[in-house]
Amino acid sequence: MNRAFAFRAIGLAALVALAALPWMADNYVVRVATTMLMYCALALSWNFIGGFTGYPSFATAAFFGLGAYVGGVLQNMGLFLGLAWLAAGLVVVVFAAVTGRAILHLKGHYFAIASLVIADVLREIINGLTSITGGGMGLNLTAPAMGVEAQSRLFYFSMAVVAAVALATTVWLDRSRLGFGLRCIEQNEDAAIRIGVGTARLKTIAFALSSVFVGIVGAIYASWTVYIDPSEAFDILISVKPIVMTLLGGAGSVLGPIYGAFLFLLLEETVWRNFLHVHSGVLGLLVVLLILFMPRGLLGAGSRLRVATWLRPERAAKRRAGS
Repeated sequence: MNRAFAFRAIGLAALVALAALPWMADNYVVRVATTMLMYCALALSWNFIGGFTGYPSFATAAFFGLGAYVGGVLQNMGLFLGLAWLAAGLVVVVFAAVTGRAILHLKGHYFAIASLVIADVLREIINGLTSITGGGMGLNLTAPAMGVEAQSRLFYFSMAVVAAVALATTVWLDRSRLGFGLRCIEQNEDAAIRIGVGTARLKTIAFALSSVFVGIVGAIYASWTVYIDPSEAFDILISVKPIVMTLLGGAGSVLGPIYGAFLFLLLEETVWRNFLHVHSGVLGLLVVLLILFMPRGLLGAGSRLRVATWLRPERAAKRRAGS
């Protein structure tokens, strides 16, 4: 009971701090906090397909870029910002459901390659639609008619809402029959099929869930930066970063992606920005090290440490009894 009360108190304090931050901090801190919330949403989204289901998706960049362009075009057409963002999420989730049905029969590195190609295909399509998207020259967006501080608060709270809904969805999924089915697929898909789990439908739902929040985040990001181009919107790093964050915190857990996003942003702001030329190489090496030595992330390593600490006195007692 005391532990549950402590968690609620910490959660309430975190909410109060998040709500007060844009009113008390300068623009740089608000920008970093907005990026942090964006990373949380991206990592939580990848966790649906990569953590719960165990499918190594590299489609995050495709969903992000498609959402950015759909939201940007609709914004330039005069649609209200919130509606443009929601419409972008709707388009992306429909696109993900259709493409998911086409590629989710693949497994392992075959699925990873297929999901990676989606971003390249969309990039070429965007480059070809010059009259709508600006092609390779990029797309300039109409900035919201408000002051700089008001804009920073708008995008901060918008990212916060998306991250909060993604977290709430993760909590629900972790406790639902859908989540149980996805974990069965992650453990042994063939066995799940034998016991009657509708794997094709569940995988498509997970793939769609991994896209909808990313699409909305992409649309918000486009409005935030007021300019997007295909090389940036569909950058492969947008697919790699959420994977690193989730693996770092703990794939398949509820809070692991958030911890991983925070640690990743800390590394990015303090270390990697001083080594831009080897940034991509460091990310790839980190993924390999995490898979080899910390497959369950920081939360999994912490759990094993607690279990080992708890078992150590018992093992010592057994050794004394045996002697």
